[in-house]
Amino acid sequence: MNPQLKALRMLRPPEMSRKKRHPEHVNHERWLVSYADFITLLFAFFVVMFASSQADKGKQKQVSDSVKHALDDNKIMAAISGILGGTVDDKGKGNAQMRGPGGAQKVAVVPTDKEVELVPAIQHLNKELEAEIKAGKMEVQMTPRGLVVSMRQAAFFPSGDDTIEPTANASIKKVADTIRGLPNQIRLEGHTDARPVRAGRFRSNWELSAARAITMMEMLTTEFDIGKDRVAIGGYADTVPVAPNDTEEGRSLNRRVDIVILNMRGLMKEPESKPSAAPAPTKKH
Repeated sequence: MNPQLKALRMLRPPEMSRKKRHPEHVNHERWLVSYADFITLLFAFFVVMFASSQADKGKQKQVSDSVKHALDDNKIMAAISGILGGTVDDKGKGNAQMRGPGGAQKVAVVPTDKEVELVPAIQHLNKELEAEIKAGKMEVQMTPRGLVVSMRQAAFFPSGDDTIEPTANASIKKVADTIRGLPNQIRLEGHTDARPVRAGRFRSNWELSAARAITMMEMLTTEFDIGKDRVAIGGYADTVPVAPNDTEEGRSLNRRVDIVILNMRGLMKEPESKPSAAPAPTKKH
C-alpha cells in the first residue's frame, strides 16, 4: 500500500470510518389504512342492507295484496270460523258439530279470543235484524267484550214488568239462531233507567233488571234450545247507562236487555258506561 495513503487513513477520525446511518422513521398514520378498510366494509354492508330492503318491499306488497284480496272475499274469516266452531249459514245453522266414524262429536273449543270469529256473526245479524234496527227496537254493535245485541224495553217488555211481548218472539228467534251456531258463552244483562220503581211487584230496579234477564234466559233455553251451561244472567239496574238519564229519550235507551256474545276478554270484564253518559241523579230525601 502507498505509505502516504496509509498515513492518511491513520489520521482520519474513527467516526469517519463508518457509514453514517439515519434514524428510522416512525409511521404515525398507519391507522388510516385500517380505518379506510373499516369504512369500506361498513359502506358495503349498508349497500347490501338497502338492496335487501328494496327486495323485501316488493315481497311485502305481494303479501299485503294477497291478504287484502282474501279479506275482501271473506275467505279468511270463513276459515277461522270453521276452525273455531263455525258461523251460521243461510239456513241459520252452523258447523259446530263434526261427524266421523264414531258418529256426531262435539268440537273441542280452545279458549281463545273470538273477536275475529264474531265478525261474520255481526254481519249476519245486521242483515237479519235490519227492520228492527231501523225501527229503533234493537241495536247490534261490536264491543271489547264481544258482540252486544241490545233490545229496547219498549219493544220487548211492558213498562215495569218482566213479561216478554208476544210480538217480540220473531226477533228473538233470529238472535237465537245465530247464537246456536257459535261456541261462545252468552251473558244476558238487564238494565233500567234511573227513576225508582214506584209500583208493581218489584221493589227496586235491581229486581226488575235481573227479572228481565232471567225471563230472556228462560226463553232462549226452553224455546230456542240454547244450552243452559252457556248462559249467565246479570241485573245492573241503572248503574250502566248508555245515555243521560235527564231526558225521556236517554231513559228509553237505558231501559234494555243486552244479549252479549262474549269473547275471552268479555269473560273477565264487566260492562262499562259510555263516557258521554251522565251519572244517574241521586234521590232527594
